[in-house]
Amino acid sequence: MPSTAAHPPASEYRRGKSSRVRPFNLDTPLAYSLHSKVHVPQDHVQSTMDSESDEGDDTSIFVERRHELTQKLKEEPYDLLLYLERASVYSDLGYPDLAAGDSYRALLLCDELKDESFEYHEQALETFKSRLAEGFSNDTLARHIRATAGISEHIIEGKGIQVIDVEKVDEEVYMRVADKAALRCHRNLSLSLLLCGCLKSSYDFCSRGLKGSPDDEELNQVKDYIFTVAKRRLKTDEVDVSELPDQGLVRREIYPWNDHEPNRFSQESLDFLNRELRAISSKVEVRAVELPTLVEAAIVPDEDGNIPTNKQLGLFATDDIQPGETILEETSVLTVNNRLKDALCDACSTVLPPLGKSSSVVGCPDCYDIMFCTESCLDLALETYHPAICEKDVDTISKDPDPKESPNALYLLLLARSLAMSATQEVHPLDLKEVKFIWGDFLDSASNAIPISPRSEPPPVWTLPFSFSSNISTPLHILEKMDIDIFAELASYDLWILNTLYSKFRGTASARVNPNTGIPEVAAVHPLWCLANHNCDPNAQWEWGGRMTLWCRDTRVGGRKGGIKRGDEVWNHYCDIELAVRDRREWAEGSLGGWCRCERCRIEAGEMDAGDRGVRLHGNFDDETSDGDVKVVGNGYASAHLM
Repeated sequence: MPSTAAHPPASEYRRGKSSRVRPFNLDTPLAYSLHSKVHVPQDHVQSTMDSESDEGDDTSIFVERRHELTQKLKEEPYDLLLYLERASVYSDLGYPDLAAGDSYRALLLCDELKDESFEYHEQALETFKSRLAEGFSNDTLARHIRATAGISEHIIEGKGIQVIDVEKVDEEVYMRVADKAALRCHRNLSLSLLLCGCLKSSYDFCSRGLKGSPDDEELNQVKDYIFTVAKRRLKTDEVDVSELPDQGLVRREIYPWNDHEPNRFSQESLDFLNRELRAISSKVEVRAVELPTLVEAAIVPDEDGNIPTNKQLGLFATDDIQPGETILEETSVLTVNNRLKDALCDACSTVLPPLGKSSSVVGCPDCYDIMFCTESCLDLALETYHPAICEKDVDTISKDPDPKESPNALYLLLLARSLAMSATQEVHPLDLKEVKFIWGDFLDSASNAIPISPRSEPPPVWTLPFSFSSNISTPLHILEKMDIDIFAELASYDLWILNTLYSKFRGTASARVNPNTGIPEVAAVHPLWCLANHNCDPNAQWEWGGRMTLWCRDTRVGGRKGGIKRGDEVWNHYCDIELAVRDRREWAEGSLGGWCRCERCRIEAGEMDAGDRGVRLHGNFDDETSDGDVKVVGNGYASAHLM
């Protein structure tokens, strides 16, 4: 961690009657660096950094400050001001989605402390009083006290810090300060969601804030900008509020503070994956492999004909595999469906067999309407996820969605299943074996980052789909239904954790469509099957029923005889391989994260000569593999890819 000696020290915050700190300033907007496209007067900008400092050092200091605030939230999970402080740090770091997440939690705590009937009212109110009693800046509380309580003599002033005797402050004063905090929450949410591209949600929070403060300059400015952006996106001069887009994009990366992501290429990781693989296959093993780096266009090779590569995992044959021979069969508990009360097994989503005297269908002994195809599926559910949601009324959430929202609903249900697995198994969500080693098509943080300088432009590409409902409000609603304290359990269910899960699911989830409607209704993540890399000339094919089956193809593209030799890589496919190259690339782009760069695609697109077939990426021949130009499964594709 770079030295912070050249910079102003981060605010200190500790419990104790005598502590005097510089807490968050409710009057200051989020950092200008978060919204370089939105004009904010320079004197309204909050900046904790010296303008001469190096941006790399600034980022590391902001990350350290974020760590400090996160640790404090573990100690004081009901402190709404801490959430607002951390939201400000997230804005400095260029994460508007995470700033929105913390601002929403702060807004929920504002509601909690103002309503005695709410579950966390007492904790929220007492924490709020205690925090304000320890110190506050910029006369935020003092102004309300002088205006309403007439006890300014109890305020001790010194160097911008005031200390107050909480017993001598009327309750109404705290409620007014809470209203001030709620206004800051609405400002933060409206701006942050706007920057994420969630215009409808941004407008909703902006409108709620303006309802109480119609002349608020920040909110009115954001409201104007919402419609400016909407007109540009919708290509129209008139915008109906009901038609505002609400699906945005955010950064897709391994966050600097994420210490749950393993080294997928370490011997320990490979040993674990191969132990898991041996339980379902005796024919393949996991190895590391160099694959082309995929982008949304053809890559021009260097003067030696090489193209950029990256390291990924793949499946390799440990023995000769004959045409038609099964390679692996995998059952995954990370399987969901979006049909309400449909005749599908809750664990594996296979169609339930007809009921009868000899039927294998069983139900949960405590749930009357949750059914399983066999006793083994019931046992698996009880062991891995069901206790966390048993009789918790979560089975109706995101079911029977609007057809246009079906893919997003399935991703949300996969998230919900992983949260239930985490709670049942008492394992951090990112440490679940079903998701721990999955690659989420992450980009490097530097390529995602918004530079600290206000003069800098935002990054060119954010790739993780995001909405307020799917990423923030509904997951919190699900956790509350599961009787999980969304404040006290922040360490396991923080927004960055949910975003990381979404990244992994969008990189590996496969779906089955309803044959009558063509709409995706079942989705699953098969963590071992998805290690087989994509190629438009595959040597394997698959079928997904209650389990995922992968077997050796009888024939290859062009009618060549199938079969996989020992040491060869197993190549799967995630698009219709009968299509022309451009159509294949467009189909698989969402799955792979870019254009397919397999040899077949490059030859058919005229990007390499057929005579170069078999040449490895760095110009050397490989005796074990005849075609290394494949990309790790960016997104397993089964019947339909979840876009």
